Amino acid sequence: MKTTIDELQAFRAVVDSGSITAAAQQLGQTVSGVSRALARLEDKLQTTLLRRTTRRLALTEEGQAFLVHARAILGSIDAAEEEMAARRQQPAGLLRVNAAVPFMLHAVVPLVPEFQQRYPQIVLELNTDDLNVDLLEQRTDIAIRIGALRDSSLHARPLGSSRLRVLASPAYLAAHGAPRRVEDLARHRLIGNSQVPALNQWPLRGTHGDHWPVVPAIAASSGETMRQLALAGQGLVCLADFMTGADRAGGALVQVLARQTADVRQSINAVYYRNTAVSGRIASFLDFMAGRLG
Repeated sequence: MKTTIDELQAFRAVVDSGSITAAAQQLGQTVSGVSRALARLEDKLQTTLLRRTTRRLALTEEGQAFLVHARAILGSIDAAEEEMAARRQQPAGLLRVNAAVPFMLHAVVPLVPEFQQRYPQIVLELNTDDLNVDLLEQRTDIAIRIGALRDSSLHARPLGSSRLRVLASPAYLAAHGAPRRVEDLARHRLIGNSQVPALNQWPLRGTHGDHWPVVPAIAASSGETMRQLALAGQGLVCLADFMTGADRAGGALVQVLARQTADVRQSINAVYYRNTAVSGRIASFLDFMAGRLG
């Protein structure tokens, strides 16, 4: 049976205070509790650490040698606890964040300067992957996922949501005209997703309810590739607001079928394993992103 921290603390307190009674008061324990802790420690070490007389306690030679190690161990624990407390007040260390390319480029990267100014001691490592990654395999602290979550082993922190819209470039609309009805999509080139079939259900009201199934003329695995195709005038596309805000504001992409578009939003969640202790750097990033995206 190995020595416990409580036993080391009892031993140190008795030596420093000079008596079991004073050590009990210092530790907020009973005299009998401290006495039993000392007895267990000596039993585990199979040696006598303190000689007890009616008037005082004295360290044995073995006790003096063991005290050096006990102080070093407890000092390391105290230092570690102080460092963790400091990190909670001023988070520090490496933080690995994973997200799909479009979200990383259009939502995370623009916020990095403000985040680093606020938390200068956090070192960000930003990794991208358009498919869900294994957090442990990729050594990821936080993964930001768009849409419905499936993995119940993950703890999710909602960060916000983003509306879906059907868009096209002015050049495409000038060449092919704008659809006036949902049924007109059959005469247009549609840009879809090759990896996630649900993303080819566009949020348009029609005979299928609030979702209109489309058959892409061009399909891509990345939302950023789909965006670039639309900007190049290659067809109509359905994308989330978080990656097209600047395009729409500058007129590079124009919403079509606005009146027929249902208010469908993709959820944005930060996920991490349930057994992961939420460190100061993780909590600070989650709070920051939720405040900006919410």
